Amino acid sequence: MAGRGTGPDFVEALARGLDVLACFHADQRRMSLTDVATAAALARPTARRLLLTLEELGFVRSANGMFELTPKVLTLGTAYVSALGLWEIARPHLEDLVAQTRESSSMAQLDGSDIIYVARVSVPKLIALRVDIGTRFPAVQTSQGKVLLAALPADELEHCLAQPSRSGLPPYIGRSPEQLRDELTEVRARGWAVADEELAPGVRSVAVPVRDGTGVVRAAMNVTVHAAETSRERLLGEHLPLLLRTAGDVSAEWALWQSRPHVEIAGSGDSTATV
Repeated sequence: MAGRGTGPDFVEALARGLDVLACFHADQRRMSLTDVATAAALARPTARRLLLTLEELGFVRSANGMFELTPKVLTLGTAYVSALGLWEIARPHLEDLVAQTRESSSMAQLDGSDIIYVARVSVPKLIALRVDIGTRFPAVQTSQGKVLLAALPADELEHCLAQPSRSGLPPYIGRSPEQLRDELTEVRARGWAVADEELAPGVRSVAVPVRDGTGVVRAAMNVTVHAAETSRERLLGEHLPLLLRTAGDVSAEWALWQSRPHVEIAGSGDSTATV
């Protein structure tokens, strides 16, 4: 938790505040002061001051001695996604893909050794796996994670895999490091990845890369199915071609969006302008 920094400019108070925000998750939406102090490895007085500060800023609210996050925390992540322009471009394409496949589709980006969901269009399915915007999973257990890992240079890949997952899930032992690297080499060559009940029983998915205007892989898009309903053969034979076409359309439109001429004219009281 806090105290990880070693640089002279590291702000420990900020790190502790972020640790407090990170304590909350889908299975722990409401927490007491003691819960937060324990989860963030902080003294109770410190945890209390941080929670009250976050409450005053609007990121946390409290009732009957319990604390929970407010929707304002979404601004911390969606500001990044909105700056990319990716969600606005991807949404209609994801909706069309889901309408064709009748299966859920998501987009994710890499954060350390995890993926974080940044966009999702879902359909009701009896899959014991809750996914929301901001959900974090170990990259090696997901089709999207494999696509994103396969796109990394060798040195970045090693650094990424050396980091512990912050998803809260136990380490995956379904394959050796050598088998993982062989699989990522294959994913890189063919341009798509499959995760077959590696993340949770009954969950099968295929993912492909989404690229920016320079051709760099910035995100991954998937189709997720229930393994008992959709075979691997159908997933790859019917859904994968639609997914590849959709990701290609999103990448092409994103490249155009990034190349757009854009000027912000400063207001009368502002002497700066952004080009």
